[in-house]
Amino acid sequence: MKRILAKAIVALFCVATVLPAQAGAAYPTRTIRILVGFPPGGGTDLVARVLAQGLSEHFGVPTIVENRPGATGTIAAEVVATAAPDGYTLMLGHVNSLATAPSVFKNLPYDPQRDFTPIVYVGYVPNILVVNPSLPARSVAELIAAIKANHQETTYASAGVGSTQQIAAEIFKHAADLDIVDVPYRGTGPAVTDLMAGVVTMSFETYPGVIGLIRAGKLRPLAVAGPARLAALPDVPTMRELGYDVAVTNWYGLVGPAKLDPEIVRVLNADVNRMLTLPVVQERMRAAGGELGGGTPEQFAEMIARQTALIAGVVRQANISAE
Repeated sequence: MKRILAKAIVALFCVATVLPAQAGAAYPTRTIRILVGFPPGGGTDLVARVLAQGLSEHFGVPTIVENRPGATGTIAAEVVATAAPDGYTLMLGHVNSLATAPSVFKNLPYDPQRDFTPIVYVGYVPNILVVNPSLPARSVAELIAAIKANHQETTYASAGVGSTQQIAAEIFKHAADLDIVDVPYRGTGPAVTDLMAGVVTMSFETYPGVIGLIRAGKLRPLAVAGPARLAALPDVPTMRELGYDVAVTNWYGLVGPAKLDPEIVRVLNADVNRMLTLPVVQERMRAAGGELGGGTPEQFAEMIARQTALIAGVVRQANISAE
């Protein structure tokens, strides 16, 4: 289920080998860690692993992914926030840990806008509303009717409190006046496993985590929670087409600890931006359901601040919170 996005991101980061080195002899000289706040198997983990491969090839030193799942990505974020700002501990930041967490966690051990150095916005993949094929519903309208007719508790899976799955489901819940209950997991992998087993009814899952299962007939897509239909699923409408303003994406960006050396930031930002401009990379990423990012560290910082404010409104409306 990982092949489509993997090919797209591999195309993006393997071109690092043909780009001239910019960092100089001082950096890097030893292993670089990229922390991921979710278990293996989800979109964040996949993007980080291919990114690590590209950086390893480009710099000639090992770059490894370290999974620190839990608390919707904030455990990994705390590790990076308190790490030495030397460029050897980075994080593939996610909308959850960088923009949602301040509104959700009362005792967040870091400040996303104070304790990190934004390096570059990598891009996003959309969420897809999926159900177990055993459910009779074949459209969003039929799903809503089934939920309202159900006299038992209806549940949805999320990757944890404050995850994009939960944010999307809560927007949908209020817009359609549904009685659905969140079942939080430690990441996309275990959430999808229980969805296929029928333990939960539905989920707004990430594209790379479910596209293979959709093609295999193990999950049924009902709508795309993104700005546009997907080339791989042309007959699946967006939630907005159906009258529900649910366009919650999983966006990613590379960050380091606060006070990271500006030269390291410049080198990483410039190299990733070059990769993002290649037409073949753009075409393959779009075919994988996502869109590439890019831009300056300052623009990424502004995006984090803007997204934090937008999500705060949703969190207040849905009364989402965690200790």
